[in-house]
Amino acid sequence: MMAATFHKPATVDDAVRVLTDAGEGGRPISGGATLVAMMNAKLVEPDVLVSLSAIAELKDFGRAPDGTVRIGAMRRHRETAFESDLSGGQAVVAKAASQIANPPVRNMGTIGGSISFADPAADYPPALVAADATIEIAGPDGRRLVPAEEFFLGWYETAVESGEIVTAVLLPPAPERAVGHYEKLCRVAGDFALASVALVLALDGAGTVTHLRLAVGGCGGGPVRCPEAEALVVGAAPSKERIAALAARLVEDLDPVDDSRGSAEYRLQIVPRLIAKAFEEALTEMEPAR
Repeated sequence: MMAATFHKPATVDDAVRVLTDAGEGGRPISGGATLVAMMNAKLVEPDVLVSLSAIAELKDFGRAPDGTVRIGAMRRHRETAFESDLSGGQAVVAKAASQIANPPVRNMGTIGGSISFADPAADYPPALVAADATIEIAGPDGRRLVPAEEFFLGWYETAVESGEIVTAVLLPPAPERAVGHYEKLCRVAGDFALASVALVLALDGAGTVTHLRLAVGGCGGGPVRCPEAEALVVGAAPSKERIAALAARLVEDLDPVDDSRGSAEYRLQIVPRLIAKAFEEALTEMEPAR
């Protein structure tokens, strides 16, 4: 195979144009943490590589007046993990970023590249669903917004179409008094998750749950959220019994597989424990403010 043609556009529009012209043979490259490894293993052999590293807007981070946070697709995991402006419920994304792989990968990998690859065991997908994030995608017909719950379509499959790139992740303002927590079980530090739990939780002054979004990773083709399970806790105190009922209901929607990291049965057993631990840690974090 001939070496891929390399492009380094300065704008999103130019990147989209090159990718559109390249068709199925074109691939965008951001940090390269995953794509380069796949190319070395000959799992993908693109004809055209489009580097996103020179596009300034993709590296931006900012907060709008309404509290919405915009994370550019080229923001490195390390930058997201240490971003002090991700607080309250939005902090679930920073906490997930801090557990990705190891320092070299966190220094190189980007949020846009990670979610575009959409490994079901990756850390960002459940965190973005729990945070009610929206993904901004640019393509030949302009830009569009896709809720995180609709972005991850299945095993390594997303809503990104040919000629399109992820440009940003948008985090809405979290409810008042909310906290975000990310809990992960893996074989060794830095590995992909056997299973993970991300939640954004808010309580009122009386200790009643006023807001809850919870997503599980590593137990299906994408992050799994069950509003019906969340409803078992919302409007009441987060007792151990209600949390256990939530976990039992959510497990019914999981579809894990056996792989080299663990069996499907083991994953189903540990998810309720991870959910309980995630609630425990979130409630402990709330205690000073309650």
